[in-house]
Amino acid sequence: MDNRDGRAPRVKNRSAAAVQITAEQLLREAQERQEAAFRAPKQRVEDFEELHEYRGRKRKEFEERIRRTRGNLKEWRAYAGWEASQGEYDRSRSVYERALDVEANNVQLWLSYTEMELKGRNVQHARNLFDRAVTHLPRIDQLWYKYVYLEELLGNVAGARQVFERWMGWKPEDKAWQAYVKLEERYEELERASAIFERWIGVRPEPRVWVKWAKFEEDRLRLDKAREVFQEALKFFGDAVENIEKAQAVFAAFAKMETRAKEYERARVIYKFALDRLPRSKAKSLYAAYTRFEKQHGTKTSLESTVLGKRRIQYEDELANDSRNYDVWFDYARLEEDGLRTLREEGEGGGPEEEAAIARVREVYERAVAQVPPGDLKRHWRRYIFLWLNYALFEEIETKDYDRTRQIYRTALQVVPHKQFTFAKLWLMFARFEVRRFDLPAARKLLGASIGLCPKGKLFKGYIQLEVDLREFDRVRTLYEKYIEHDPSNSSSWIQFAQFEAALADNTRARAIFELGVQQSLLTYPENLWKAYIDFEFEQGERDRVRDLYERLVKASGHWKAWVAFAEFEGSPIPMTQAAREEQYGDDDEEDRYVDGDVQIARRTFERGYKDQKDKGLKQERVYLLEAWKAFEQKHASDEDIQKVQKLFPIVAKKRRVVDEVEEEYWDMAFPDDEREANPASFKFLEMAHKWKRAQAGGGGGLLAGLSSSKPDQSSTDTSSANRQNAENDRDAGDGSSDED
Repeated sequence: MDNRDGRAPRVKNRSAAAVQITAEQLLREAQERQEAAFRAPKQRVEDFEELHEYRGRKRKEFEERIRRTRGNLKEWRAYAGWEASQGEYDRSRSVYERALDVEANNVQLWLSYTEMELKGRNVQHARNLFDRAVTHLPRIDQLWYKYVYLEELLGNVAGARQVFERWMGWKPEDKAWQAYVKLEERYEELERASAIFERWIGVRPEPRVWVKWAKFEEDRLRLDKAREVFQEALKFFGDAVENIEKAQAVFAAFAKMETRAKEYERARVIYKFALDRLPRSKAKSLYAAYTRFEKQHGTKTSLESTVLGKRRIQYEDELANDSRNYDVWFDYARLEEDGLRTLREEGEGGGPEEEAAIARVREVYERAVAQVPPGDLKRHWRRYIFLWLNYALFEEIETKDYDRTRQIYRTALQVVPHKQFTFAKLWLMFARFEVRRFDLPAARKLLGASIGLCPKGKLFKGYIQLEVDLREFDRVRTLYEKYIEHDPSNSSSWIQFAQFEAALADNTRARAIFELGVQQSLLTYPENLWKAYIDFEFEQGERDRVRDLYERLVKASGHWKAWVAFAEFEGSPIPMTQAAREEQYGDDDEEDRYVDGDVQIARRTFERGYKDQKDKGLKQERVYLLEAWKAFEQKHASDEDIQKVQKLFPIVAKKRRVVDEVEEEYWDMAFPDDEREANPASFKFLEMAHKWKRAQAGGGGGLLAGLSSSKPDQSSTDTSSANRQNAENDRDAGDGSSDED
């Protein structure tokens, strides 16, 4: 390689080296170069005197530790373990006994004690310890498990059984009983295991215990005994719905056992017995198991008939308790309709089976609509009326029986008490049905009757939409007129009527409708009507008309938002009128053209609005308007204009007042122009003082320099902004926040 010119070295020979280094060599070198780990020096004991001295020193250390930390059982166990490692088992027992005097309820201490005895092959000592432990702590399962394991490990099965018997007397958890059963199974004592299950059931008669017992008998190939266990379980739980719901696992396990034994009829009877007595909502898992059983071992007909039949029984039971539970009627009708559709999808329709299915659906609907709600409260009828609608849709879509559909709609209209209330959806769906049957006069007659009998906004809107779709604009105008006559206070009806005329390019009619609307004395949400009217004129490019509307609006309402919208309109561009665009750019011009606004007029509008709010004595509204004015000036004006608006912002000051003989503090806003008009002399003096203070803070040339400066500095601006922020934060402090002392 040549690296004399300072550049990166270049490899000239790229061939393999003669001697290759393997990974094994690298690992070997790394191992050889490793430094030896530090090892503590070993102490060798040469004679018994040194051993005695060493043991004495260690015992002294341990005694000192446990004296300092008597409650630290880790030190006690370390001390006892060291004594055991020295072969001093008597001393180790003494240490453990002393530790038990400190805390006898520590399970780990007992386990360490017994483990020490077992390592020293002191079996009898270990037995005695386990006996003491389980006597002192009978609720600790770990001690019992260790005790039983020791006896079984020593081959003392009788002793292990005796320990289990003592343990079972305390009625432990299911795992303990299961361990006892497993012990008897390991030694082929199956009758004893069966007897243990019987005692287990007596202590804890849960469904899972019955199932385990039956499974144990089944594994022994004693099906008769297993059936007997299941029958006893069902007899124990009884026929009540709550108990059957609790015993679902028993029924499922019983049926599955009969299925494994190829006793399919027995299994089917068990499933039916449970499902006949359980509501559907509480037996989902059992229904699913029964369905899987029928899919595997039953015929298709039996599967469908079984599922449908059981659900019919369930619905009938629920309806027997409450015949006006319309949700159940909906589910019942949907069940029968799904059965009909399934029959048709499988290609078995068209025969007597389909006729029977249709008859069942009609029967359900007829029974459902016969349950008329009591009373004349509409909220009781809302769910009921949808039964009629679903019935009519079924006849129209599924059976194509249009005469029957028409009769259903007519009967439904006769049932509803229209003098108290009506359902626009029922009228509209009946009318749309007649339109689909190409009977337009009948639909119009029906909707006309609905409006005459019970006029509602939804009926008017539905009728109008129908005529709009048919392009019958004269009829639409007539309907809108009736709609407005019915409820002239509804702003949305005026807006929709005017927008309809505007969509037909009849601006004169639209403008007249808007004028009539805004002249109404009582209107719901009149601001929406005014906004729609202004937007309409704005889109037409009529700036003078929009200005006139804003003038009328601020005169009528005087709201600060109206003034802000008025001023922003004056400063914003507006679309060019159609006539002006055709005159300047020709008839074929399709580009959007705009006419710029006038910032000076907008500024004067803000001033008028501010004066109006000031004359009305409104403080918070003036602040809102000033904020909007300042934002407008920041977009369109210079710093001088912004500072002009900034000077109008109020100063927030804390004042005191007496309310119910209690003095309290509140925040008040003082506007500079109000102070100037109220106290001109003091305000002038205060202004000069502020100028002098700013001059002093800025390092100016004294009082004359401060008085000669007329432009406020940034600190004044920041203070004013902070005052405005405090006013906004305390806006919602409570009623009377703008009252004075």
